Amino acid sequence: MSIAIHFAPPAMTAAQYDEVTSRLADAGLGHPVGRESHVCFGEASKLQVLDVWTSMEAFQRFGETLFPIIASLGIDPGQPSILPAHNVITPAVNVITPATTAV
Repeated sequence: MSIAIHFAPPAMTAAQYDEVTSRLADAGLGHPVGRESHVCFGEASKLQVLDVWTSMEAFQRFGETLFPIIASLGIDPGQPSILPAHNVITPAVNVITPATTAV
């Protein structure tokens, strides 16, 4: 069952968020296995994050890298709200097949 995780830090700037995402990408976790959706939203000085994960275990694996990064940047993530997802709708994936060419 998918879970939704909402982080509402007391203060997280766009610059801090961008640094977190940069460091996660450098660690090979720009698109981590198990994360179905990610959105960062809010005012530039008080951003929030909402993720949907396939399982708590997938998020916990990601958290092993995420939490040391945010701690090193002085970000207080606050207490996340973690709830089971009732439904997750994702866009259809368009599969493009290469055109064949006659030789």
